[in-house]
Amino acid sequence: MRVATWLSPSSEMNITVLPTWGKWIEEATEGRVKLKLEHDLGAPQSMIDLVQDGAIDASWTYHGYFPGRFKLTSIAELPNLGAGAEAASVAHWRIHEKYLSQANEHGEVVVAGLFTHGPGEIHTREPLAGLADLHGKKIRIGGGVQSSIGQQLGITGVAAPTTKVYEMLTQGVVDGVFNPMNTKRSMRFKEVAPYTLKMPHGLYLGSFGIFIGEDFFDRISAEDRDAIMAVSGEKLSAMAARAWVQADKEAEQDALEYGNTITPASKQDVQLFAELTQSIEQNWLEDVADRKVDAGQALAEFRQIARDYQTQMDNQG
Repeated sequence: MRVATWLSPSSEMNITVLPTWGKWIEEATEGRVKLKLEHDLGAPQSMIDLVQDGAIDASWTYHGYFPGRFKLTSIAELPNLGAGAEAASVAHWRIHEKYLSQANEHGEVVVAGLFTHGPGEIHTREPLAGLADLHGKKIRIGGGVQSSIGQQLGITGVAAPTTKVYEMLTQGVVDGVFNPMNTKRSMRFKEVAPYTLKMPHGLYLGSFGIFIGEDFFDRISAEDRDAIMAVSGEKLSAMAARAWVQADKEAEQDALEYGNTITPASKQDVQLFAELTQSIEQNWLEDVADRKVDAGQALAEFRQIARDYQTQMDNQG
């Protein structure tokens, strides 16, 4: 099974997530299916088309790179969830299976996993006393809910590929970036954005999908198809999120050792953020009304699943 991938070879997807999934698949199919990573086949925006057209067997991508196409997947990115990436990813999969898949946003591919990266934080060139200091700052943002959050925080959002952000920070084109903590190390942001304002569970979580081509599934036995899906779905989604969170923890420690300053947000800032972003949920519900899915019920269940799962994780230590 040829899997197109992107990001650097040292990223958690290419070091941990996809190789682990490959090991599971090989074991589940008794060696009949083996996973092979293929790098540099295209931008993340091209991955679904490559799989759908049969040019590659499987891949993964970030939903925020497809404005207008993926609306329902933003359910996992809405702020103030009160749960981390693994809990959100498990809820993401369950709610997709129960509600969101009806809208067929992914098209003619088999969705194998849905997950979020770790908490998106605020990394800046200069220190911030609090959220209010962000007003008017030029901040690089990705797609999805980040744009809405940026608007509510009063920033000037700058869209650019992650690969360009180091240079933009170096040159002062932007004052900071919204990104998970792992980019401090993987993208070397610790060198050019040494200050981080860290929110509990972050500003947002970014939604990703892992998918397999229908052509590939047609070429293998029903037994092997079932075996692959048995080690995908919720199991794959949770594992992917854990890997990204672990990368965040390692990168945070690395950044501190490098001399970065990481400041937990104050209670006042947490309250301010909740107030500023409370309209985003209603805006999302209005935006997905054309999808003919019970989005309100889906969101309520999504939050309940994620918060219950997070509570279980916290109780287990």
